[in-house]
Amino acid sequence: MEKTSRTQTSLSAYNNSWYRPGSFPKQMAWYMANRLFLNTYLPWPMIVKVFILKLFGAEIGTGIVIKPKVNIKYPWFLSIGNNCWIGENVWIDNLTMVTMEANVCLSQGSMLLTGNHDYTKSTFDLIIKPITLESGAWIGAKATVCPGAKVGSHAVLTVNSVASGDLEPYGIYQGNPAKYLKTRNLTH
Repeated sequence: MEKTSRTQTSLSAYNNSWYRPGSFPKQMAWYMANRLFLNTYLPWPMIVKVFILKLFGAEIGTGIVIKPKVNIKYPWFLSIGNNCWIGENVWIDNLTMVTMEANVCLSQGSMLLTGNHDYTKSTFDLIIKPITLESGAWIGAKATVCPGAKVGSHAVLTVNSVASGDLEPYGIYQGNPAKYLKTRNLTH
């Protein structure tokens, strides 16, 4: 490898002052509510969890299942359709909008990440991009959906896989980065 003078990362120059997800009091109130009602093993009824999320601006459909220890960054950037399941230890790191259409399943330990950093900038600039999970999509246990990804209708991201781009409807994807395996065929 040729030795050349290169710019180096300077985390001291990092500045995300442009990013304003909400007022400080709103964020603090949410962090406490999230810890007490969602990111806990306390057995709160679903109606309480849904009420708290709606109180903080989430759009939530009917028939929702939210298991214990779910962590949601900012509910005001969250839209969940009817009959969605959110498994235990799911982390929705929604610095910007996450849209889950109807009948979406997030299996335990899965992650939705709307933020990243620009590794080409010495200042490590914050990048945020929304995520959309179309109707019937299934995100497997400990799988990760990266910023800007769109998971097509009824697509499956298998266990421990990483979606760094769009997944086509009814496709089954596996690996890091996730690659198409085959078509999902549903029966009655």
